[in-house]
Amino acid sequence: MVKFELPPPPEDISDYTVWEALDEFLVALQSAGASEKTVKAYRAGISDFLKFTGKEYIRELSVKDYIKWRLERLRKGFLRSWSRDRRKIQTTLHYYSLFVRSFLKWLGIADKLPIVKKPRTRSRITTLTSKEVLKLLEASRDVIDLLIVSLLIETGLRAQELLSIRASDVDLENNEIIVRNAKYGEERIVFFGPLSKTVLKHYLSSLGPDDRLVPLSYSGLYKRLKTLAKRAGIDPKKVRPHVLRHTFATEALRRGMNLPVLQALLGHKDIKTTQVYIHLLKEDLRREYLRVFGVS
Repeated sequence: MVKFELPPPPEDISDYTVWEALDEFLVALQSAGASEKTVKAYRAGISDFLKFTGKEYIRELSVKDYIKWRLERLRKGFLRSWSRDRRKIQTTLHYYSLFVRSFLKWLGIADKLPIVKKPRTRSRITTLTSKEVLKLLEASRDVIDLLIVSLLIETGLRAQELLSIRASDVDLENNEIIVRNAKYGEERIVFFGPLSKTVLKHYLSSLGPDDRLVPLSYSGLYKRLKTLAKRAGIDPKKVRPHVLRHTFATEALRRGMNLPVLQALLGHKDIKTTQVYIHLLKEDLRREYLRVFGVS
């Protein structure tokens, strides 16, 4: 999780209502470089905590409130439709506990508080085969379909990053794109291959500099890929924006790209996040070994 260098709270913060203090904290968070999405997540987590405490002023808050909230949420979950899913509860509470801890530290109430551990990931990362990628391309019905598949598979962009790219961000001569709305608020450069270049050459001429390359919402992008998967004869559950990102990453490593370079292209803060793809390659090696030597 990214650590933000926040400006100190007002000297009389203890006299603020909890909701006034929350607004101050979120402004500080935004000024430190947090994205709108991150600020929204912090608001949700801290609001849940504040509603649970029922306290009106900051001076009334204590470490005990945090401990009680954490214990209650671990026992009973959240008042949501998925409240019986223990893994989702624990994952949400993991992040919420980090957000609340940051808030209480900023207020000067507590420096170190126990957080809820994030549950271990059970699901194996899904990737597409080269044949499946080809099927998606062949099933494309228009230039937007082609652009979505080609860019995601050749750049490893996140869905929100793809949707934020404007025509002026594309450098056709150097086969590169400036990602201005990258995660963690940092810009980065990604590169695209011959497939994306062919599509972009024909498509960019119809756009103005400020026009988005893919004028869709996230749900619109998601639905497009599901529909495309059905037409291609691929299980729609297997085709999501992040699956194409995973496919790019694993293929890059298979072709010999080193880990720090892949980390930079994917925009990972921590190289440990990128290392998960090495485990996928290890499984490739294991399957090939078993196939050749027939070890049971």
